[in-house]
Amino acid sequence: MNAVRRFDFLIVKNCAREGGGLLEVLLEKEGLSFTSIDLDAGDAFPDANTYHGLIVMGGPDSANDDTPKMKQEIEVIRDHVRSGKPYFGVCLGLQTLVKALGGSVVRNPVKEIGFHDPSGEQFAVDLTALGVKDPLLKGLPSSFPVFQLHGETVVPAKGMATLGTGEYCVEQIIRAAPLAYGVQFHIELTEQMFEEWIKEDSELRTMHKEQLRKEFQDSRAIFEEHLTIMFGNFLSLARSSTAVSA
Repeated sequence: MNAVRRFDFLIVKNCAREGGGLLEVLLEKEGLSFTSIDLDAGDAFPDANTYHGLIVMGGPDSANDDTPKMKQEIEVIRDHVRSGKPYFGVCLGLQTLVKALGGSVVRNPVKEIGFHDPSGEQFAVDLTALGVKDPLLKGLPSSFPVFQLHGETVVPAKGMATLGTGEYCVEQIIRAAPLAYGVQFHIELTEQMFEEWIKEDSELRTMHKEQLRKEFQDSRAIFEEHLTIMFGNFLSLARSSTAVSA
């Protein structure tokens, strides 16, 4: 009897409000199963070896935190990626990926918060020459707007590839291993998540809420289009890799 190919993903939340969002919507649309855990709420890591892919979301932690939570998270990420399985990280999920595989996480010269950079221009990511050719980014424009919420950045280890850059934070998209990617910006936001963020996040709470809501609605369609392309490409790469057998 032939083995059944399964694609089970583990989604790791570092705080309750920073969940999978649109990533979960696309996983459901593609008929792929996933389990979501919230480390900040005290959820224990299941055996990551039983999952085909690992998705790690953002949060207020630092990958440099000397806590049992962060030490275990980085260890799980390291073991998962070294096994050759697919990985996708968002914001802190990028930083933990780079840290786990020998790079470093440092303070960014400026905090990137919201839709606009310190000069008033919309935050944007520009694809590098490697990024234009990478299958993760196939179908995306060479430059596109993003939403940011972070104060740290990464220094990639040797062998990692920078696929996208920004003006105020250079390292925006990283390929750390053949099937391991991370993005510094947020592509997962649903309207409900965004409302929670502007009410609960310490940085966003100080900003004008109605302006943030308008900017989100103005950007929402293009953000969702780019998410569908990028994460769809990632899922195609995951499908082409060695799957977990049932």
